[in-house]
Amino acid sequence: MWLRLPTSVSEAQEFLSDGAVPIGGATLVWATWQRDGFPDQAMSLRDLPEANTVGRGTLGAAVVLHRIGDDVPEVLRKAAATVGTGAVRRTATVGGNLVGSTLRCLLPAALVLDARATVLEPDRLYETDLAEVVAKRPLLLGLKWNDPSVSGYRKLAAEAGGPPPFVVAAAVHADADGQRLLRVAVRDGYEVLSETTPCGAGAEEAVEALRRTDLGALDATAWEAVREQVIDVLTRPSAG
Repeated sequence: MWLRLPTSVSEAQEFLSDGAVPIGGATLVWATWQRDGFPDQAMSLRDLPEANTVGRGTLGAAVVLHRIGDDVPEVLRKAAATVGTGAVRRTATVGGNLVGSTLRCLLPAALVLDARATVLEPDRLYETDLAEVVAKRPLLLGLKWNDPSVSGYRKLAAEAGGPPPFVVAAAVHADADGQRLLRVAVRDGYEVLSETTPCGAGAEEAVEALRRTDLGALDATAWEAVREQVIDVLTRPSAG
């Protein structure tokens, strides 16, 4: 197998046109390749500057999870910190988690940030929403978002070998008119749900509004986790 390491977007597009298979951090594809056979060409974005950014409002797809620190909002930082073991986080990438993984541990956090995805194809570079990323599994170059005023993330305990643990992410943003909006996303099993509601009237009112959405159908334990996370986020001084 020939590993391609592009250093520019145009070079990455050339390798894609030649049939190179993106590998992310290779934590998810290696076992499959050992079973089914290795491709002739693979491609890693680890040397591509545009895929390695970590900063205010931006995160590259080739960034390994353990590099995600205080430069990003709390919700994304905590989501990354709870993925697998330390060894996994030193290898697994943002793009691999969002596109290659069925768990998509970072997806609820990215949804509440209202993140946009930059996607790389052989003949174009374009921006899209996370729904397309999940549905089509393109080659992700990176994420961009506007920082929230406050955010939070919680993962419930789960039994080893059982269903994926329930997670809830929340963030407060201001819209174009200055109105405060609360975005909440959960992973329940393998399903991810997200909702948005105004939150200027206070935490309890926001909780009641969310109760009337699809989130209200969660089981009692999951709903309580949502309620607690919403109240925690909306009662912090930075949420005002």
